[in-house]
Amino acid sequence: MNIDWAAIGSVFGVSLVATVGLVTLFTLGIKGLSARERATAQGNSATLAATAACVCFAACTAAVAYGIHLIVAKA
Repeated sequence: MNIDWAAIGSVFGVSLVATVGLVTLFTLGIKGLSARERATAQGNSATLAATAACVCFAACTAAVAYGIHLIVAKA
């Protein structure tokens, strides 16, 4: 029995990068919502913060949907 360590390492690396990327995007979205709340409380415009939060959450949703598509397409 041979174990393809390069393939295991490749899967680990891609999984790590994807996980860190998604967590970072989600964190930036939460930070954008927080900035929007802060700006609204101070009476300032929060358009940029709200737009950035929406873009981050949309990117997270697209990445998760793509992952589900990859899983379902193989079945």
